[in-house]
Amino acid sequence: MDYTKLSKEVSYALRHAPWEYELELNREGFVPIGQLINAINESGNYSRPITVEDLEHIIEISDKKRHEIQGDKIRALYGHSIPMHISKDLLVPPDILYHGTTHKTLDSILRAGLKPMGRQYVHLSIDTDTAVQVGKRRDIVPVILVIDAHKAHTDGISFYKGNDKVILADYVSAKYIKVK
Repeated sequence: MDYTKLSKEVSYALRHAPWEYELELNREGFVPIGQLINAINESGNYSRPITVEDLEHIIEISDKKRHEIQGDKIRALYGHSIPMHISKDLLVPPDILYHGTTHKTLDSILRAGLKPMGRQYVHLSIDTDTAVQVGKRRDIVPVILVIDAHKAHTDGISFYKGNDKVILADYVSAKYIKVK
């Protein structure tokens, strides 16, 4: 079983194009596991039918914890680009968060703040290592931004649980952002 391929397909189905798999996400982004498995198995893209155990395995081996199973349902934890808004649990963030970005977008961010762009939320990292890893997707030597999450939260910015390394926000004003 190609678990990397399966993880990417599950992410695509749950984060970006559930309609292509005839899935309907509930307001928290969950779908019945059986529906997802049936839809993926219909494609015939794998050497054997995928199972619940395969989904549990991709979750277990993932270093980024992209998916979550609760009971008989599964969801992507973050990164949605679908039109419907996925509800997330509010949380009090750590005092400082980080965001890896490109040199090309730095001036715009320092003027206008961090916006979700094509996603539903701004993705912030709890440590610099994660921010660097994220930033390297678009810039060989990314710029690391330091977010004064304590001040932002005190001023009314809402933060949400993404996973153990990612915290989400609707928007972060430039006044809370500094370059590391």
